Amino acid sequence: MVGAPGGPTPAENGSFADVLRGGFQLVYNANSRQCNRCERSGGWCGYRHNQTYGGMGFTCFCDGGPTSDRCGHVKKTKMYIVASTSCLLLLCLLTLAFFLTCKYGFLFFKSKDEPSIESFLQKNGNLHPKRYTYAEVKRMTKSFSVKLGQGGFGAVYRGNLSDGRQVAVKMLKDSKGDGEEFMNEVAIISRTSHVNVVMLLGFCLQGSKRSLIYEYMPNGSLERYAFNSRSKSGYILTWEKLFDIAIGIARGLEYLHRGCNTRIVHFDIKPHNILLDQDFCPKISDFGLAKLCLNKESAISIVGARGTIGYIAPEVYSKQFGTVSSKSDVYSYGMMVLEMVGARDTNVNANSESSSQYFPQWIYEHLDEYCISASEINGETTELVRKMIVVGLWCIQVIPTDRPAMTRVVEMLEGNTSSLELPAKVLLS
Repeated sequence: MVGAPGGPTPAENGSFADVLRGGFQLVYNANSRQCNRCERSGGWCGYRHNQTYGGMGFTCFCDGGPTSDRCGHVKKTKMYIVASTSCLLLLCLLTLAFFLTCKYGFLFFKSKDEPSIESFLQKNGNLHPKRYTYAEVKRMTKSFSVKLGQGGFGAVYRGNLSDGRQVAVKMLKDSKGDGEEFMNEVAIISRTSHVNVVMLLGFCLQGSKRSLIYEYMPNGSLERYAFNSRSKSGYILTWEKLFDIAIGIARGLEYLHRGCNTRIVHFDIKPHNILLDQDFCPKISDFGLAKLCLNKESAISIVGARGTIGYIAPEVYSKQFGTVSSKSDVYSYGMMVLEMVGARDTNVNANSESSSQYFPQWIYEHLDEYCISASEINGETTELVRKMIVVGLWCIQVIPTDRPAMTRVVEMLEGNTSSLELPAKVLLS
């Protein structure tokens, strides 16, 4: 306690009242680290009663309210805690996503087209076969170790189901479209059940991964055998076996056109899409371009030509030839049968007259001599060859209404040759 400037110094035995009346000078030094931090943060130093611990405690008075240290400290601390917690949570989610993706495939990276495909499958209810995950497909194919074939759609691999059955797994390329061909194939084959139509055992739809699982056909496609000079198997089918295959395909098409609850037009009949089982029984496959139609419909509406050049019916290219219908499959079937006949005959070579002329037209003009030459002077074989040729020529008539229905085709193949007459109309050359 110091006396007031210019005033008398209080006596040592003076009372407190005398000191107060005389006045005094009070010196307070607030130079401390706590106060410095407080003032640097924009606050004012002070003291107040601490309700938690009792007694007086340092307080930094800020615009946002008093704190025990400095202005903004509590806010920043809370922000750091929230940020740290968020980062930790995000790291956990990413780790979980990585684990599930590695185990089950691209579960979280779904194609934008998947909702429409999922909706389509739900509408079809229990019609579609078993659905497999991508991990299960990898397991059944042993990570796609045995490739059976490759095409524009993707690749086919051999696999085994859990019950030991061999299967062919058709892995579709990642598609940027709306998945129409995939949905078509699943829905259409699910509606079929016939000895001459391939059986779909399951499918996979997981993000961008799409696959179709078929019964395994150990003898591959008809394409391997129909062309003797380029045969990959080294095995040439006999005329009798070719005839049985032709009848089997005809029965399969008859079933698709008339025997199903919903009529199906395939639109891509060719040797590559005819698979052969262990007994060389033919099975129609690859329904990616097929169309479902109501039984009462005769004409089919399609956008653009579909099929394979050489097998596509004229009306599919141009409406001037007629309307697109199941007769379009009849045309493709006829071209395939005539191709089987021409390719099987070892007496027809690249230097022959037939190679420089449209083969159907040439064989139309040389039917008798061709049948005798091809059948190696065997009466029964001559009849089979003649049936295949005549039926093939009827099937490839330019005008759809001039072609027989597949029911009639089966009757012609199973009937007597003497009742078969050549078509009178000129062919498309």
